[in-house]
Amino acid sequence: MSDFKKVPDNVVPKTILDAKGLSCPMPLLRTKKEIGKLASGEILQVDGTDPGSRNDIPGWCERAGHTYVGEREGAGFISFFIKKG
Repeated sequence: MSDFKKVPDNVVPKTILDAKGLSCPMPLLRTKKEIGKLASGEILQVDGTDPGSRNDIPGWCERAGHTYVGEREGAGFISFFIKKG
């Protein structure tokens, strides 16, 4: 996990998206749809099991103007935290 950006403990999401069990490209497509529902500055937590999301989500954030806050490993899944731009 040391190669990945760890989310600070004080980050609280506005919404949690359950993308566990979904394969590429579905986690990213669902993330795009869900972030559209948030106001600028709000945090979206995406819980997923697809290892490709570790590259896809931060890269998309950079291209789309959002801030990739970091990630946290859960029991069998990874939580990704995105601040809407």
